[in-house]
Amino acid sequence: MLNYKRYQKNPVVYLPDRTWPNKEIEKAPLWCSVDLRDGNQALIEPMVVEEKIEFFQLLVKLGFKEIEVGFPSASMIEYEFLRQLVDRRLIPEDVTIQVLVQCREHLIKRTFEALEGVKRAIVHIYNSTSTLQRNVVFRMSKEEIKEIAIKGTKLVKEYAKNFPGEIILEYSPESFTGTEVDYALEVCTAVQEIWEPTPQKKMIINLPATVEMNTPNVYADQIEWMNRHFKNRDSIILSIHPHNDRGTGVAITELALLAGAERVEGTLFGNGERTGNVDILTVAYNMFSQGINPELELDNVNEIIETYERLTKMSVHERHPYAGKLVFTAFSGSHQDAINKGLQAMKEQNSKIWAVPYLPIDPSDIGREYEPIVRINSQSGKGGVAFVMEYYFGYKLPKGMHKEFAEVIQQRSEKQGEVTPEQIMDEFRRHYIDQKEPLHFRKCKFEEMSDHDDPYNTKAHVIYTNNGIEKSFEAEGNGPIDAVLRGLQDELGIHIKILDYTEHALGGGANAKAAAYIHMLDNATGKITFGVGVSSNITRASIRAIFSALNRFINNK
Repeated sequence: MLNYKRYQKNPVVYLPDRTWPNKEIEKAPLWCSVDLRDGNQALIEPMVVEEKIEFFQLLVKLGFKEIEVGFPSASMIEYEFLRQLVDRRLIPEDVTIQVLVQCREHLIKRTFEALEGVKRAIVHIYNSTSTLQRNVVFRMSKEEIKEIAIKGTKLVKEYAKNFPGEIILEYSPESFTGTEVDYALEVCTAVQEIWEPTPQKKMIINLPATVEMNTPNVYADQIEWMNRHFKNRDSIILSIHPHNDRGTGVAITELALLAGAERVEGTLFGNGERTGNVDILTVAYNMFSQGINPELELDNVNEIIETYERLTKMSVHERHPYAGKLVFTAFSGSHQDAINKGLQAMKEQNSKIWAVPYLPIDPSDIGREYEPIVRINSQSGKGGVAFVMEYYFGYKLPKGMHKEFAEVIQQRSEKQGEVTPEQIMDEFRRHYIDQKEPLHFRKCKFEEMSDHDDPYNTKAHVIYTNNGIEKSFEAEGNGPIDAVLRGLQDELGIHIKILDYTEHALGGGANAKAAAYIHMLDNATGKITFGVGVSSNITRASIRAIFSALNRFINNK
C-alpha cells in the first residue's frame, strides 16, 4: 500500500473574494518560447548550434516575438549560439531575444558581452525563494535571499547603462509556488524599486510554477493575490512560467490568465524538465477552439511536429492534444455516427460555424487531414462504416443498409484488427457490386407500350447468364425495374418483393456514374438483403442492383 502519510498538504492562499472564477480568457497573452533554454537543457542529446538556429527560425516563423535563446554565460555552445544569431543577423526587428543569468557579477558581465550588437534584449535574472530551498539548499534567511535579488538587479542596471541597445529586466522568484506570497511580493518589490520601471518602460515579473505543488485553483489564487498587491502595477508585465509536475500545466496556465497574468513562458509540445513545461501549442489551440486569435501561426501542425521531432529527437505522443496522430480518430461506433451526422448537418445547413460532435476543431484548420478521423475496428459501429463509404468513395448507403454492411466489416475486423478504407471498399465490391454469380446480367432493352391505359406499359428484353449458360426473357411491367423483376420471378420460379429503392450520382460531370440500391425481400424465406449496382446508365445500375441482391440471397443460404 502507498505510504501516503509521508506527505503533507502544501499551503494554500486565503482569498475568499477571488475574482478569477468569474472571468473568461478574451485575448492571447504575450508568448515567450523557452524551447532553446529550458527545453534544450531537458533533452537527452541537447541541440548543437546549427540545430538551435533552425529551431529559432521555426519559432520566428510561428510568430513568437519573445524567444529565450539560452544561458550564454553557462557554456561556450550557448554563448556561440547567441553570437551566431547576432553576427548572421538572424534576429528580426520585431523579435526580442531573452537570456537567462544568475545573480552573479561575472556571469552577468559575460552575458552582456554575448549580447553585444543586439538592439533589444530581455535579461532574465532569478533566485530561488521557497521555504524549502531557503532552508535546505541555501540555508539562508529571508533577508539574505532577498539581498541576492537586489544585488543581481543592481548589477544588471549598472551594465545596462553602457549598453547601446534596449535592456528589459525580467525577475523570477524561482520556486514561487513554494514561497509565501507576502515574502515573494517583498522580494519582487525590492527588485522593482531598484530597477524603477515606468508604464512606458515596464519590467517583467515572472512567477513560475517551477514545481506544481497543488491544484490549479491554488496557483490562480497566488497569481491574483500578487496581481492585487504589486506596487505600480501599470509598470509591470505579469508573466508566468508553468511546469507540469501534476499534469495540469495547461490548466494552471489558463486559470493564471484569468487571475491577471499577461505573459506565458512555455515550450512546443511541453518539452522541459521532469514532466515538462506548459505546452504553448495546446494553450494556443484551446484559445483558437473558442474563437480567440492565438496570435501565432499554427495552421500547419504537421510541419511543426516534423521539425520539432527531428531537432529534439523527441516524439509527440499519439494522444497529444491537437498534434497526436490519433486525436482526430474515432474508434467508437457511436462517435463515428455522431461525427458523420455532424458533418452532414454542417453541409446541409451551409454553416460557417464549426459544430461537429467529438471534434472540437476542424482538423483541416491546423493542417491535419480528414483521412484519419474515422478508423474501423471490431468496436466500430454502422455509422463509422457508412461514413468511410461516403467520405472516401462517394457511396451514400441507405440507412437500412448500414447495419447489414457493418456486420460484413466487423467479421473482417475481428480477424485482423483495424480495417483500412481500401479494405472496406474491397469488401463492398466483393459482397455487393461484384455479386455476378450465378446470375450475371449482360444486356437489356426497353420498349414503351403504345397503350398508356395499360398499367404494364414497359417491356423489358433481358439477356443474362445462369451458371455461365446464356439465357433471356421478355416481361412487361409498370416501369423498367418492375418489368425486370416480374421476368426474373417467372424465369427463376421465385417470389421476391422490393422494399425500397434509392439512387444517386457518383461524382459529377458528363462521365459520372450512378449507384443504385435495392432493398429486397424473399417471400419464401422471409430474408431481406440489399443489392448494389453501378453504371453510367441509371436503369442499368438498377438492374445490376436487382441481380446483386438475388445473388446475395443464393450465395448466403
